[in-house]
Amino acid sequence: MGDRAGVTGMQRAELARRTGCNLETVRYYEKVGLLPEPPRTASGYRSYDSTHERRLRFVLRARELGFSLDEIRELLCLVDERDRPCAEVRDVAAVHLAVVRAKIADLKRMERVLKDVVAQCGDGTLPECPLIETLFQERNAI
Repeated sequence: MGDRAGVTGMQRAELARRTGCNLETVRYYEKVGLLPEPPRTASGYRSYDSTHERRLRFVLRARELGFSLDEIRELLCLVDERDRPCAEVRDVAAVHLAVVRAKIADLKRMERVLKDVVAQCGDGTLPECPLIETLFQERNAI
């Protein structure tokens, strides 16, 4: 589905449909300031345009990549201030990459512990459950 440049007069439901986003999510992003509030028609309806759609697609994609709302807000500020160098965007992404790598390391550690505990459970007929006992241990003992 290509972007129709110059699309005007979309209501919130149409914006949500075009982006594959939940209607409540659009409302939320407006509420937290990631999506600017659109102008209203004479009858009081919100009137979104292709700029809103493009920005919402940016937010949705950034969320898919795990960026926090604050990080997205920072990126959008950099987008809005076009005179900011790409290095600033790179810096935001580099910090996020470090966080992602730390989460991956944590997940690998959790995988190892769970794999070991599940293996200790054997066929599940032990009188005491190794998983329960592991959860009672000090964190450093794991």
